[in-house]
Amino acid sequence: MKTVTIKHAQTHLSRLVEEAANGEAFVIAKDGKAMVQVMPLPVDEKPVSKTKRRAGFLKGQATVPDDFNSMFAKEIEEMFYGEPK
Repeated sequence: MKTVTIKHAQTHLSRLVEEAANGEAFVIAKDGKAMVQVMPLPVDEKPVSKTKRRAGFLKGQATVPDDFNSMFAKEIEEMFYGEPK
């Protein structure tokens, strides 16, 4: 496993992270002492299911009231402006 200095890691972080993601772990050292080890995350072996969304699959199972855009308008006005006179 290779060891790099902090300065080298700062300068080449993108490349080092890419290498680690491809399985090449490395150690970052400060003053010759190993500080951290960078290694790839374990890969989930199960493929992610990418099911397509189907538009309209709940059609007919819900209804929208005709006054949907003005529902509770009176109550909202009363909250903002107080009781009507």
